Amino acid sequence: MKKGLIVVAVLVVIALFAFGQYVGVRNTLVTKNEAVKAAWSQVDIVLQRRADLIPNLVNTVKGYAQQEVTVFGDIAKARSALLSAGTPQDKIAANRQLDGALGRLLLVVENYPQLKSNENFLRLQDELAGTENRIAVERKRYNDTLQDYNTYVQKFPNNIFAGWAGYKVNDAYFTADAGSRQAPKVDFGAPQSATPPATPQPATAQ
Repeated sequence: MKKGLIVVAVLVVIALFAFGQYVGVRNTLVTKNEAVKAAWSQVDIVLQRRADLIPNLVNTVKGYAQQEVTVFGDIAKARSALLSAGTPQDKIAANRQLDGALGRLLLVVENYPQLKSNENFLRLQDELAGTENRIAVERKRYNDTLQDYNTYVQKFPNNIFAGWAGYKVNDAYFTADAGSRQAPKVDFGAPQSATPPATPQPATAQ
């Protein structure tokens, strides 16, 4: 009889300990998961800020380079995909496409010296560069927060409790091709050898 009571008591102690561990791990997972969401929201804000700058930038460039329809089309398609994306993974993929399209647009600018001295373009380019820098900061903060969450989820015995609570590893890291997340560097000095159109017409400032 006494042995039976001892066994029951031991099992109760073990159960209470396991339950306490589960509650502690689950609470930590909730905190870390919310931190990931908060970090992503900051990334989302700066991505939206850049998307809002793009139409005015494109319209200004169009006034001097209307024939660059392929580049304009790529930017419009990538921007639309970014704005319609519903998950971090989709937004990260669309943003990578937008990075490439914007890079090609700023290379086109090198062929139009008059555009490089347009005050509206210079202002928009400065705003874009500042936003790119902010994206880089928020992206790193998000990735660090996500890595902290994933590390915690995968540690033993957290992985067991995380499975019980429905928490899984989140692979939505904000990755990009080397250098694509850096602010585009455009030389506003001497014009390139390419010949610009004879009579470019500047776009009306937005």
